[in-house]
Parts: sequence; C-alpha cells; structure tokens
Amino acid sequence: MRIRLALLCMMVLLFSCSSNQDWRTASREPAGIAPDPAQTPEAVLHVYGADAWGWRGWFAIHTWVAAKRTGEDSYTVYDVVGWRAHRGNPVVGIAKDAPDRHWYGAPPRLLVEHRGPGVDEMIDAVDRAARNYPWPTEYKAFPGPNSNTFVAWIGRQVPELGLDLPFSAIGSGYAASR
Repeated sequence: MRIRLALLCMMVLLFSCSSNQDWRTASREPAGIAPDPAQTPEAVLHVYGADAWGWRGWFAIHTWVAAKRTGEDSYTVYDVVGWRAHRGNPVVGIAKDAPDRHWYGAPPRLLVEHRGPGVDEMIDAVDRAARNYPWPTEYKAFPGPNSNTFVAWIGRQVPELGLDLPFSAIGSGYAASR
C-alpha cells in the first residue's frame, strides 16, 4: 500500500510540474552572452548549456556549441535535437544561427569560452568532430546518444577545448561507454 501511495504521489508531482508555457511560444531569443560578430573580428568558440524543457530541467541540461571564425559576421551552431529524427532527418544540426538562444524559455549558461589566436584551428577541429559524430541519426534521452553525448563527443575529439560538462549533462558519458 505504501509503495502504491508513493508512486501515486510521484506521478501527481511529475504531471503537476509540467510547464504552463507551450514550447512553441517559449522564448528562443538570444540571451546577449555572445559577442556581436559585427563588432568582434576575433574568432569565438563557446559551449552553452540550458535547462532542458519542462520538468526535465529540474535535473538535466541541453548543450550545444557555437563558433565564429576570425572575420566572420555570423555564428555557426552545432547541436543535436531529437525531434529532427521524428521527421526522418539527421539529429545533428550545423547551421548559421544565434549562438546563445534561450532553450525553449531557459536562459543559456556559458560553459566554455575561447577567443582570439589559435581558436580558428579549434573551430576547424570542432567542425570535423561534429561532422564525424558516430550517431547522426540516433537519439535517446537516456542513456544517450543525445545532445550532451554530441557535445561530449566533440570535447573528446578536441581535448584543447577543455570541456568538463556538469553532472546534469545526462548522456555525456554515453560516448565513453561505447
């Protein structure tokens, strides 16, 4: 009886903690963390993390990489998003985009920053790693592969990135276990 009551309480708690906001209307605005590429000629390489959508954000983050080579006027964002697979597309995204967008309402946090000389070479290595990600069409929230697996993979391929993902980057250990 106690187990049933505990399970019932957990289910009520989980369902009641879902966001009142619809993901389609949640903020995807830039947070203003990344330097303006029009005002920043130097190379910039950032790794961001933001709370996952809804109740998952209580214990998990979503991570991505943003890069701007010397002299470029825009950022390239490298990420993995599971719903791309539902449409029959690869989960890996490599596209010009705002580097520091809110992750469906959750503000991003800067986890790693590199700027200036030598960063263009790191960006080239990040690009190669992203394009050689071993699970480009697979996504599983737990244990992975997921967005954190992707960023951890890049970090393993580009050790000079100095990436140390937090414990809440669930799935980041997936690549090491394979």
